[in-house]
Amino acid sequence: MILLMFGVTGCSNKAIYDKLRLDERDKCAREPSPTYFECIERTNKSYEEYERERKEVSESEVSKLDSRI
Repeated sequence: MILLMFGVTGCSNKAIYDKLRLDERDKCAREPSPTYFECIERTNKSYEEYERERKEVSESEVSKLDSRI
């Protein structure tokens, strides 16, 4: 539903990523103290870092597929 709203309003991928990241941080607030900081750390990745890692994985998968052919 949320992704549909973003698609209809024409939000960018970065805006969607940022919204999902904020939602995850809200969930972290409900974590017990020992795991709170670990949870927050998992949400610290910037959109640019996420996008770079996503491209690396995608390119790696394409290379694997190419080597099978």
